[in-house]
Amino acid sequence: MRFVKTLIVGLLCLAVMMVGIMFTIHNTDKVTIDLVFVQLPEASLSLWLIATFVLGGFLGVLLSTLTILMLRTRLGSARRKINTTQKEIDQLRVSTLKDAV
Repeated sequence: MRFVKTLIVGLLCLAVMMVGIMFTIHNTDKVTIDLVFVQLPEASLSLWLIATFVLGGFLGVLLSTLTILMLRTRLGSARRKINTTQKEIDQLRVSTLKDAV
């Protein structure tokens, strides 16, 4: 089973690499990117598109990581609050039992 998984992942990587190579070969036109305030240097269209794709992936991972860290912090805070509340409830139960006796 592990061999089949490795084979499928390898074939998928090879297919993605082939698509990337074909994309690069067919998009060699030189373009200049004008971002209103900044004009980026002239480079091939495929380079700009791949760079944008990689930058978008990196920013997506970064934002997801920040969101996960924020949610973990909130979860830890909620757990501490639950533990504090549970201890207080236990103390109230014990004190009620002592008062009844």
